Amino acid sequence: MSWRRLPITQVDAFADRAFTGNPAAVMPLDEWLGDAMLQAIAAENNLAETAFLVPDESDAADYELRWFTPTVEVALCGHATLASGHVLLSAAPWREEMRFRTRKAGILQVARAGGKEGGDDGDGDERYRMALPAYPPAPKAMPDIVDALGGDAVETLWHPGGYALIVYADAAAVRALAPDFRALKQGGDVLYIATAPGGGDPSGADVVSRAFAPGAGIDEDPVTGSAHSVLTPYWSARLGRDSFAAYQASKRGGHVGCRMDGAMVELSGTCVTTLVGEFLL
Repeated sequence: MSWRRLPITQVDAFADRAFTGNPAAVMPLDEWLGDAMLQAIAAENNLAETAFLVPDESDAADYELRWFTPTVEVALCGHATLASGHVLLSAAPWREEMRFRTRKAGILQVARAGGKEGGDDGDGDERYRMALPAYPPAPKAMPDIVDALGGDAVETLWHPGGYALIVYADAAAVRALAPDFRALKQGGDVLYIATAPGGGDPSGADVVSRAFAPGAGIDEDPVTGSAHSVLTPYWSARLGRDSFAAYQASKRGGHVGCRMDGAMVELSGTCVTTLVGEFLL
């Protein structure tokens, strides 16, 4: 039997060590496979997202980029974009940035941020910065969502891209949530973001969050870049400053640097490669 061999790299994004952050598979291709095949590969990988890359034939970017969960293609995925930049920049040490053309989120960019986690002795993982669109949410009553998430919410907001932002009084309330995923799944492909000020949280972050997407096949996402497209404009306005440190308090956990940059947000973090191999078709 003759196999078609596709390169695959698994990366923990927004991670300072293996088994933290959010794992993503990154698969560069010479040309696009059919959508059904891309979805089947993502289902086989069974990670929150698989990122597929094809060299961009336009002058707009270096690569075209698409993201698939095990069940659906998504409009924006931050952690798999960061992971894609990590894989490509690691293979091209002379490059300072990579640009990606996406179908629904415009042109995205991942660049070296300078410095390495773990000190200046050459060890540790390089930090990257990533530009994503800003999604400012607006107040909206969502009592059914609050009931499904649990806890005592103090504010609820919505962005029409499918993002529900539920604000709590403190980080302990966010960490204690035990959502009803069956009820949340009824809302379809919505990302539910629970957040609170980080004061007193063990992470030391300014802002703490958790993110849930059962309608996309992911009950709780470990660290969600796209959630910070919503969190960054909200918390920048509330904190009265352009930048802050965020922590997503999932079981794996991950730190995200957040900064407003006009109509974009700049997120920063590190990545750890955990697997390099071939996918056989």
